Amino acid sequence: MRIILDAMGGDNAPDANIKGAINAVNKVKAEIILVGKEEVIRSKIKEFYGKEIEEISDRLKIHNATETIEMEDQPTVAIKHKKDSSMVVGFNMLKQDEGDVFISAGNSGALLAGATLLVGRIKGIDRPALAGILPAYKSQLLLMDCGSNTNCKPINLLQFAQMSTIYLRNTFEIEKPKIGLLNIGTEETKGNELVKESYKLLKEKSEELGINFVGNVEGRDAFSGKIDAIVTDGFTGNVFLKTTEGLGKFVKKSLKESLLKNLLSKIASVPSLPAINRFANTMDYKRYGGALFLGVKKPVVKAHGSSDEKLFEYTILQAEKFVENKAVDKMIEAFNK
Repeated sequence: MRIILDAMGGDNAPDANIKGAINAVNKVKAEIILVGKEEVIRSKIKEFYGKEIEEISDRLKIHNATETIEMEDQPTVAIKHKKDSSMVVGFNMLKQDEGDVFISAGNSGALLAGATLLVGRIKGIDRPALAGILPAYKSQLLLMDCGSNTNCKPINLLQFAQMSTIYLRNTFEIEKPKIGLLNIGTEETKGNELVKESYKLLKEKSEELGINFVGNVEGRDAFSGKIDAIVTDGFTGNVFLKTTEGLGKFVKKSLKESLLKNLLSKIASVPSLPAINRFANTMDYKRYGGALFLGVKKPVVKAHGSSDEKLFEYTILQAEKFVENKAVDKMIEAFNK
């Protein structure tokens, strides 16, 4: 297996990308290919580790790309005109079977445009979407769509539910994943027109498509551990995702400040440190890797734009699992029936 990593994409590139890849290389079986400016990558590796890349691992490679798609670039224009950018080169490598999965923390719009234009949609899927994984009570929660389609139709949310089911069944071995529709109430009559029409369509088609639809789910119940995935449009999903991330940071910061407030609280916290660390790990979204772009013909993973080396490492581990479980092949099979 070969994992293609955009070494130049993201707020902390190329440092975090390179360090994350090197941290992950001994935890995966795959070869990791760093795509970007070879001279820069080699210089950084020498600076960080005092070695050449070949001395670190024979499963670390570099594929040269002379351009970079910046965050402010127009997505479709950048994909069409920056043909030697690390992102476009990575997509073309994936399309030509020179790798099995592509990871990038770069310009989100360009990544989604490139995945659709260069890799291609799975036949039968109207709109591919980003599926992010979040922590939940004693489990995890799949959120789809978490940012790629701000305007959706009911058919899109139905297909998001179908793709979520296939992914969770094949990757997490959940035979009948519980799929909920994110809404402001649990009643059928609640919500805007999109949500109400989506509810009707999901209720009508779920049995036929093998979806275990459990109805409307309010945001406060999403993390209960009783739901495996929630589907929504990309605008709502992205607000939900970023609110959740922000709340997690707030809780972590507030708890730390409270424990370190004075000498007494510091002493009292010592016996609780193992439990506090377990709690912190549970709340750490970085452990769940990037968002999967489901609905395209090859595995594509969107890492967080502000990914640090730890998040890149976890995203690489996640990407290997994504490929191993053949979720994309299963999706192609399901939608081609």
